[in-house]
Amino acid sequence: MTMQFETAAGMTRGLNTHIARDIARKILSGELASGAILPSEIELGEQFGVSRTALREALKLLTSKGLLESRPKIGTRVKERAQWNMLDPQLLEWMQGMEATEEIYHQFLEFRKAIEPHATALAAVNASKEQRIELSRIYRQMCHVAENFDAEQWVDIDTKFHRMIFIASGNCFYVPFGNVLTTIFKWFFEYSSKEGGMCLNEHKRIYEAIMAGDEGAAFSASLSLMKGHKHRLHQT
Repeated sequence: MTMQFETAAGMTRGLNTHIARDIARKILSGELASGAILPSEIELGEQFGVSRTALREALKLLTSKGLLESRPKIGTRVKERAQWNMLDPQLLEWMQGMEATEEIYHQFLEFRKAIEPHATALAAVNASKEQRIELSRIYRQMCHVAENFDAEQWVDIDTKFHRMIFIASGNCFYVPFGNVLTTIFKWFFEYSSKEGGMCLNEHKRIYEAIMAGDEGAAFSASLSLMKGHKHRLHQT
């Protein structure tokens, strides 16, 4: 198999990370398909212009993220997609700027439907005074951006709004999603919004339910937002 990799020659810091990122992006994009066997360590070392030590560290990093596996007499192989750790922060960072298929966005939306309404309901009950103040600040900024619409600013503030919901949930298992998913939230919002469809009224209902401490209304408002028609992923 002939596979061209970006040379790492001349780099003095983060060499193994640079190599891992290049290989990972080829896997994530499908250029290296599941089941594909990577070139030998000698071949990869020559293509990257690095030592076998640096290369092995990179492969070890990718193995820890569920992308690769090494087998005797077979070599290093790309694992099936179901085994990739898609919530790994570094892996999400490496995905930035890549073309994503609509299927990925649909899967992310389904994932959000399963967890975000619950996180929103918890935020209505558990949000601290400081977190409610911060959510109010973010919501006011959303309103300002809506009045003076700028797509980039909207994506940024929309991401902060949903991140804050997970943080305010007070649940140690939900909180990490607010941080880990920041990158993919931005891609999702950039893709799913259309013709300035900001869903400001829907966000208002979520905000008001949280501020009122209304658990049921918060859950319903969150789910309603994701089932709405103001984005490209709406399905009848």
